[in-house]
Amino acid sequence: MAWLMLLLAGAVEIAFSQSIRPTENFTRPLPTLLCLLLAAASVYLLTFAMRALPVGTAYAAFTGIGAIGAITLGLVVQKDPLSAGRLAALALIVTGVLLARLTDPG
Repeated sequence: MAWLMLLLAGAVEIAFSQSIRPTENFTRPLPTLLCLLLAAASVYLLTFAMRALPVGTAYAAFTGIGAIGAITLGLVVQKDPLSAGRLAALALIVTGVLLARLTDPG
């Protein structure tokens, strides 16, 4: 259940990452409110995962999931440039999150 909550927290973190730009440096009230709510929700959900997972594992996986999603959406939606280095970084992050999951003592 903890890893499910961690995945959910990561999904909200991905939404949060995509909600930052529309705030236009926090000058637009509604996008700013949405951004702040998503940030708070992702951390709130993370706390549930941390009840059963070690803090370091949970936080590293949480940020990894957020990074994977942000990079992927950047490539697909924002048309960010793709390079061998970015693909290698993405592969390393995915591998790290999977290794954390597979070696979880719980």
